[in-house]
Amino acid sequence: MLLGFALLVIPWLSYLQLIEMERLLIQSRENVQLLLARGISTLFNGRDDLFNDLPVSYPVEYEPLYVHPLTTSVRLDGYPGDWGSVLMEKAQHFGSATADGSFDLLMAERNDQLYIYLNIFDDQRVYRSPGYLRLDTADHVRINFFETNGTDGRITLTLHEPGVASAYRMSNDWRFAATGAPPANEVQGSIAETETGYGVEFRLPLSMMGSRRGFAVAFADVDNQESREIRSVVQTLPKGDKESFNLVVFRSPQLLNIIQGLGYSGARIQVIDSQRRTRAETGSYGTTDVANGNDPGVLDTRAWFTKIRPLLHKLIIREEWRDQPATESDVMFDRALTTALEGKPRVLRRISDNAQIIVALHPIVSKDKTLGAVIVQQNMAEILTFQEAALEQIVLFSILSLLAVFVVLLAFSVRLAWRIRGLRREANAAIDPYGRLRASALQSEVNAGDEIGDLARSIDNMLLRLNQHNTFIENMPRTLRHEINNPLNTLSTSLQNLENESESVRNSKYLESAKRGVLRIGAIVQNLADAANLEESLETEELETLDIEKLIENYVANFQLTHEKHHFIFRGTGGPVYARVSDYRIEQLLDKIIDNA
Repeated sequence: MLLGFALLVIPWLSYLQLIEMERLLIQSRENVQLLLARGISTLFNGRDDLFNDLPVSYPVEYEPLYVHPLTTSVRLDGYPGDWGSVLMEKAQHFGSATADGSFDLLMAERNDQLYIYLNIFDDQRVYRSPGYLRLDTADHVRINFFETNGTDGRITLTLHEPGVASAYRMSNDWRFAATGAPPANEVQGSIAETETGYGVEFRLPLSMMGSRRGFAVAFADVDNQESREIRSVVQTLPKGDKESFNLVVFRSPQLLNIIQGLGYSGARIQVIDSQRRTRAETGSYGTTDVANGNDPGVLDTRAWFTKIRPLLHKLIIREEWRDQPATESDVMFDRALTTALEGKPRVLRRISDNAQIIVALHPIVSKDKTLGAVIVQQNMAEILTFQEAALEQIVLFSILSLLAVFVVLLAFSVRLAWRIRGLRREANAAIDPYGRLRASALQSEVNAGDEIGDLARSIDNMLLRLNQHNTFIENMPRTLRHEINNPLNTLSTSLQNLENESESVRNSKYLESAKRGVLRIGAIVQNLADAANLEESLETEELETLDIEKLIENYVANFQLTHEKHHFIFRGTGGPVYARVSDYRIEQLLDKIIDNA
């Protein structure tokens, strides 16, 4: 049992080694990612031209609208299938999640054209009726931007029915088309119905936009077919703002080509400017985790490990296990990004999208200023998978070790019990129920070298001494018979001669009593010599039929002669009582009764 408990040291040491291995792996991964971020940042050091195409500052309350490079041609049909799943994951959402009137916005650029896709959530579709001159009496999309001459540009994309959309330049109140303004034929788009509302896809030339790159998109939701009043307007701008637009941040193709040309997979690489705007992004840190995410074994092991790790950590490391909250993770990342933009590299671990990732940040510098930072994010799934596999091996090895020890101990206990029972049976069989030795030595376990062997040899030695003593006891009656028979023969001969010589003595009661006493002594000695024990002597006794009353009467009379100081009275049945008995045994019984009286 102590050996089984001692084996618990194995999982304890294994867990300590696992923790140390995890620390070394994470530290190595952090160093590798930091070196990678440093190497990428050197490609952009001093390249002010890659970061000066946007304003140095912009109001932080406006969310930038990111424009991604589009590598393939897109058909304007209202469906996002040809945009690619990777690009669709980068869509920006405005409004409450899946609320009526909210929408997902995705913007891309190709061949000097700005492509825009809107996934609009609308539970009541209201299309424009040709009988209405006003353009705000149905669901429609509003586009704000700066014209090339610096004036505000307003375009409404009306929703007639699924198919081609119409674009109009609008008046300041967004009710009617601008007076004297031509239709915005350069804006082309299409509408499709979806399960949740609309899919709106359109494009416009970048030449329409001024250098300030101000841009805003809004969806005006009309739900009542009768009143056709606007229920709500969800826009990319803060509500009621009329002075500014969202900044259109074009993902730099040059930056993107540089980081994509590195050919590094398995990590997300981002280039951030000094205003924390993402200028280029490639890769994904979730690929490894997603690949394993559908494996039930991985999920079960990870969930099981997540549950027991706090307990293991507290029992073995003597420290409380603490999971990093998502909010704390975001705060730490924000501080690390601030530090990187101040010119100091940082590396940290954080939680993002329910995945543990390692983030390395390195500043991009130019002379005495910081242009931005390179962020390299990589999933820890490989380390976690290794950790889980190692933990499975530790648990499996521990269980197998304990089972092996249990089986060995069980086998040892069974064999030990079998040997002890065998020794007990042989020791019991060495002596019969009457106490006589049947065997003078043991045959089993006497040659064993353990404690049972010592016990067997002790019992064997005891049996040997008992055998010697019993042999002496068995030989004692024969020796006594030889020694007693000589004086008995002399006494018997003397009594016989006395009877022959004297007539008066021949009929004496004393002579008869003496002769019977001599015969009793001879019979007893002979029986003891022939029998192995008292019980056997009784069983082999010679019996004869005689009158018990007469026998007892004579015994009392003879006993009175030898004990004159006492008076004995015999009361019998008055008639003979015959029985098949041994006369001298009855006399022995009477002797004992008188001796105990």
